[in-house]
Amino acid sequence: MIEGRKLEKNFGEKKGIFDVSIRIPEGIVYGLVGSNGAGKSTLLRVLSGVYQQDSGTVTVDGEKLWENPSVKGRIALLADDFYFPASMTMKGMADLTEALCPDFDRKRYRSLTDLFGLNEKALSGSFSKGMKRQAAIVLALSRRPKYLLLDETFDGLDPVMRRLVRGLIAEEILDRQMTAVISSHSLRELEDTSDMLALLHRGSLVLESSIEALKERMFKMQVAFDTPFDASSFQALQLLRFQKRGSVAQLIVEGNAAEAEQILRQMNPLLLDILPLTLEEVFDLEMEKLGYAFQMEDGSAGVSEGGQE
Repeated sequence: MIEGRKLEKNFGEKKGIFDVSIRIPEGIVYGLVGSNGAGKSTLLRVLSGVYQQDSGTVTVDGEKLWENPSVKGRIALLADDFYFPASMTMKGMADLTEALCPDFDRKRYRSLTDLFGLNEKALSGSFSKGMKRQAAIVLALSRRPKYLLLDETFDGLDPVMRRLVRGLIAEEILDRQMTAVISSHSLRELEDTSDMLALLHRGSLVLESSIEALKERMFKMQVAFDTPFDASSFQALQLLRFQKRGSVAQLIVEGNAAEAEQILRQMNPLLLDILPLTLEEVFDLEMEKLGYAFQMEDGSAGVSEGGQE
């Protein structure tokens, strides 16, 4: 388990993260999402020991992380701005990784290189953005890490490669109980792969939940009645959003779905359907609660945060 307690990391006057407490269990995919500049990359670098936190503690399997090479060796961080020297081949990068990381599995490296169809003798300067990401993934997985931290790693990969990488991560979790922490702006991707989700906003952790629990406490309901109704007709529900078109309304409700259904059944609806929310819809609702929402006034979109454009 990776555990961070009351973590803070700043860069001069620029805020990074503050008062972040997080627990990442073993053998799961942990999704990390947040608004732009929320501190996701900073948090991953602190949890991997690349940055030293200004305050708070990070432990891995009960041991302190900072200045502890044996613990750091269990973690592989694939940053969003990883660097390949243009004049170095992939084989050269593998040799360097093996020299720095004694756990590097050369047999696994060769297998993955063949699987991705990469030429290990080609200069990295000739690689496309997607190929560089593939190469970085191969090197990270070849270390057989216990904890794999991925920062926007799927960006630049085509759909086939995305599926391949997700499949490899799933295999590592099933075979070795590896833990993957994935930071991504693709909520659909996190929805398909994650067991747990954390939401960062302005450097603070504002939500941490299993995907299942997150979806259970928010849901959509479609209703219709043979008498006039509006949002005020549903004061018995914890209504987050109401939209009506013609005689049919869509409600987004927070709470217990069975209890909400019972309340509406007593109102004798002509139509009543309960539908799950997508992770993107959940994210939008949580960000609205924080005052971070898209304002649609004259047809144009702008970001409003705490009432400020």
